[in-house]
Amino acid sequence: MQAGLDAAFALVAGRFKRPEVRRRARACIEGLLSGLERKNGWSLAEYAGESTPDGMQRLFNAAKWDVDGVRDDLRGYLMEHLGEADAVLVGDDTGFTKQGDRSAGVQRQYTGTTGKITNCQIGVFLGYASNRGRAVLDRELYLPQDSWIAQPERCAAAQIPDQIGFATKPQLLQTMIERTLAASLPFGWVTADEAYGDNGPLRRHLESHQINYVLAVSRAHQITTATGKARADVMATKVPKSGWQRLSCGPGAKGERRYDWALIATDSPAHRLLIRRSPSNPADLAFYLCHTPQPAPLRRLVQVAGARWTIEECFQTGKNEAAFDHYQVRLYPAWYRYITLAMLALAFLAVTRATLAPELGPTTGTGQLIAISANEIRRLFAQLARPPINEDHILHWSHWRRRHQTRARQSHYQRRHPKDR
Repeated sequence: MQAGLDAAFALVAGRFKRPEVRRRARACIEGLLSGLERKNGWSLAEYAGESTPDGMQRLFNAAKWDVDGVRDDLRGYLMEHLGEADAVLVGDDTGFTKQGDRSAGVQRQYTGTTGKITNCQIGVFLGYASNRGRAVLDRELYLPQDSWIAQPERCAAAQIPDQIGFATKPQLLQTMIERTLAASLPFGWVTADEAYGDNGPLRRHLESHQINYVLAVSRAHQITTATGKARADVMATKVPKSGWQRLSCGPGAKGERRYDWALIATDSPAHRLLIRRSPSNPADLAFYLCHTPQPAPLRRLVQVAGARWTIEECFQTGKNEAAFDHYQVRLYPAWYRYITLAMLALAFLAVTRATLAPELGPTTGTGQLIAISANEIRRLFAQLARPPINEDHILHWSHWRRRHQTRARQSHYQRRHPKDR
C-alpha cells in the first residue's frame, strides 16, 4: 500500500517546488490516512516526526505550491483508474462546524451535516461515480454575501482575493462542471439534489452543452405538459396504478434500494419528470427532472437518480477516513490546501479499492469475504505504515503541548483579569 500511495503522490510531486514542502505534503497525506484520533497541524506534525507544528502549519498557510495543479493531477489520477464514458457527476454541499467567526466563509447557516442552523463553513463538491468506484473531483468554499463578500476588511483578514465575488452554491457547482468539461473528462450524466435542480440557470447551462441530467426538484416545481402547467406533486396523483414500476436504484447498506417509479412526458421531447414512491409509504415521494437529448430507458434514469447518494458516501468516508473535517485552518487559501490534500487521500482509498484483485475464498458460509471497504483499506494502511515507537519523540511532544497550553492559559487569564490601572 505504501507503493500505491507513493505512485499517487508522484503524480502531484512536481506541484511542490521545494523538496522540504514536497516531503511534508507526502507526510501530511500519510498522516491523514493514519490512525490518529484527531488530524490537525499539531498531530500531523508529531506523526511526521517533526519537533514542532510550525512546518505543517506553513504547508497549509504560507508555503508555495500549486494547489489547483494538485487538484488537476488528482482528477487525472481518478480518470485513469475510475473513468468511464457513462459515469455520473454528482454535485452536493456539506458543512464543517466551526467555533468563532474568523474562519473564511463561516457564519450561522443551515447544513445537512447537523440538520440545523449552526456556526459552520459550507463546501460545495463535485463527485464522480462510475462502475469502478467513486471519489471527489473538485471543491469550492461558499462565501456568504452579506457577512463576507460585502465586508472587504473581513475578506482581507482571511486572505480572500479581491477578485472573488459572491457566487451561489449552484454557480459554484457550475464552475466545477465547466472545469470538468474543459479537461475533457469522460462522463455521461449530472445529478444533484433539489437545491441545485430547482436552479434554472444551472439547468440551462447543462442543456446548452447537451449534457444528460437527472436533477431532483421540489414537489412544487412546475411541469409543462401538452395539457398545461402543473406542480410535480399534482402530476403524481394522475399516474395510474399501471404506470408505476418497481426498480432498484442501486445497492444500499441493507440491500437493494427498491422504489416504485413513474415517468411523465412533458411538452419537450428532451425533458421528462421522474417520480419515486416509497413502497412502504406511498405518500413519500421524490421528484426528478430529466434532460436527455437522446432517449434513455427508465432503468438508466433510475440508476442515475440513485447515484446521487454516492457523494454522501464520499462525504462520510472523507470525514471518517481522510479527515475532511479535522482541520483547524482559518484562511481561505489554507482551506483549499487542506481539503485538496484530504481529497487526494480519499482518491488513494478509492483507487486502491478499485484496483485490488478479488480475494479468493469461500463463496458461501461463514468464511465468505465481502468486498474490501475504504474503511478497511485505511485501517490496513494505518497499521502497515505507522512509524516505529520513539519514546523521546513522544515525550518531547507531550512537553511541547503542555508548554503551549501553559502560555495559552496565562494569556487567557490576562484577558479575563486585566491589570489594575
